[in-house]
Amino acid sequence: MPAAPWWWNRAASAATIASARLWPAQEYTRLILESSSAVSHQMLPMKNPERLVLDLEDIELSSEIAQLGQRVQPSDPYIQAIRVARFKPGVVRLVLGLKTEVEPQLFALQPVGEYGHRVVLDLYPLTPTDPLMALLDFEKGSTREGAAVEALPPDRFGPMDRGSSVIPSKPRAAIRRPIVVVVDPGHGGEDPGAVGPRGTYEKNVTLAIAKRLVGMLNAQPDMRAILTRDDDYFVPLNVRVQKARRVQADLFISIHADAFTTPTARGSSVFALSEHGATSAAARWLAQRENNADLIGGVNLDNKDRFLARTLLDLSQTAQINDSLRVGRSVLDGIGAVNSLHKGSVEQAGFAVLKAPDIPSILVETAFISNPDEELKLKSDKYQQKFAGSIFSGVKRYFAQNPPLSRSKLS
Repeated sequence: MPAAPWWWNRAASAATIASARLWPAQEYTRLILESSSAVSHQMLPMKNPERLVLDLEDIELSSEIAQLGQRVQPSDPYIQAIRVARFKPGVVRLVLGLKTEVEPQLFALQPVGEYGHRVVLDLYPLTPTDPLMALLDFEKGSTREGAAVEALPPDRFGPMDRGSSVIPSKPRAAIRRPIVVVVDPGHGGEDPGAVGPRGTYEKNVTLAIAKRLVGMLNAQPDMRAILTRDDDYFVPLNVRVQKARRVQADLFISIHADAFTTPTARGSSVFALSEHGATSAAARWLAQRENNADLIGGVNLDNKDRFLARTLLDLSQTAQINDSLRVGRSVLDGIGAVNSLHKGSVEQAGFAVLKAPDIPSILVETAFISNPDEELKLKSDKYQQKFAGSIFSGVKRYFAQNPPLSRSKLS
């Protein structure tokens, strides 16, 4: 029997693109190519007009990747069109026609969870969106004046609910500026978060509740709120923290929906950062799950900030934790009025997204999406409004008792 031709072995070993996905957003557009085995790849930028050429080696020209151009949305800020063709034996070429010049990042991800090997191409604007400028634009477009709030001394300690051992500080002279709250809808894009028994994605629920909460906060004359994401795309954990620090936020709220292995678990919870380990095994397990979001969502490790790798907490972090426990208690009381509580106290664990050293930060698990009854609540417009309203009332109550510190004027 004659030997098989050279191309036969190549075809037999060629990888297949099992899924090709686009996540367009103003902040950045992401292209994902998922396969069962690692794919060699290289990129070449081209000018006049702006294009990006992506060559994939030893893959089949399957219908999944051939139809990628049909998935480009007219609203995509960066991609005009995508053409796919066999460039030469063993190489499939993607040509991305661009609407503007971009800053591309190309990297590969190892299999994790339900995902196989992924080639990731992120397209960022040359001038990234600045959350501080967005806040300033909001200020310029608003006729509302910041209400008077009281400045506290540098320890930031104010009255604490439920018999805290911390001694309240005396308020000082009032200042006039808005209270800035950053609201973080958990997960997004490649990272769906938990999935309910009826197929509800946590990432969609968190965004819906977060948008309602931001609307309530921005309706207040003394408050300004911004989102860490306003659409279905992934934001790395450290970038969420950086956005809050960039606008000198007075509070950071990360919105989530809980999940467990049994459908009977129910109730709402509020978490703060821990300085000395988790307050329960369940809190430790939840923190580990949420901290894995970067693995699922896909982070370019070459660019990852080392901020979250820090293991020692400084004095400002200790003050942040105390303030976080205060606001967490107030928010927990608010949520308890609209849903049962999974646990009646603020729990603590090492959540990466709560590690801003100078901003009180809490993570709210609104309900168990793994519980069929609570999943229905999370999908309901009525209960989304209730959840947002309960968090809002807790935030209002907290700042009425604990006015934020004075800070340099946003500029």
